[in-house]
Amino acid sequence: MSDRRFPKRWFAAALVPVIAIAMTAPGLAQAVRDPIELPKVRPYRAEPTGPVQTPVFAPAQSNVPISSNSRFNRDQQIALHNISRYFNSFDKMEGEFIQFGPDGSQLEGVFFLDKPGKIRFHYEPPARLDIISDGSSVAIRNTRAETQDLYPLAQTPLRHLLSKDIDLTSDQLISSIREEPDLISLTIVEQSRLVEGSLTMIFDRKTYELRQWIVTDAQGLNTSVAIYNTRTGRSQQRGIYRIDLSPFD
Repeated sequence: MSDRRFPKRWFAAALVPVIAIAMTAPGLAQAVRDPIELPKVRPYRAEPTGPVQTPVFAPAQSNVPISSNSRFNRDQQIALHNISRYFNSFDKMEGEFIQFGPDGSQLEGVFFLDKPGKIRFHYEPPARLDIISDGSSVAIRNTRAETQDLYPLAQTPLRHLLSKDIDLTSDQLISSIREEPDLISLTIVEQSRLVEGSLTMIFDRKTYELRQWIVTDAQGLNTSVAIYNTRTGRSQQRGIYRIDLSPFD
């Protein structure tokens, strides 16, 4: 892998799926030093430490507010309403991810989420990159280069996925929606000082669960992330979202 550093705007653009930067970040062969011990097994293999809660969520087909001013049709507005309801039906989630880079490379790991504002992506060897949001800041930590880049959460598209009460029904936020027999995809376009590109989120057509997302950067390069073996409502390890401001001292 190349050891060259990428521009900070590239890192910021990748914050949409948070983990898109790992494909090309330098020095992924070394493990990240971290005082927080992460689980040694994957979430779906681990024995539960408490009751696992399934979100109480039933897709709505009626009593959905339909706007005649929206550029989305009735069925699309219902789909956006149900996707928003699904996101808001849980606070905690964990699972596994697999990431495909624009060069065909592949990485995997585990993720943990606690709304509002907290998420952690931990890459399995050889890519022990960690990306952490503690509710106010996002840290991208690279051990070999001994760097840690920090970004305000509120200035990244990550805020859309980590909001306590997300609203994906607005056609001012959603630029397009595409419906397939089994999947629904919607796209958010970001044009700001920190981020330029788009995020496409792909959901199951029946359950409205998030299955995959694709980030497209300003150069038109795509990084795809699929999540699976997800669980919600499970108690999580204390300190897992803590950002060490001096991790290499």
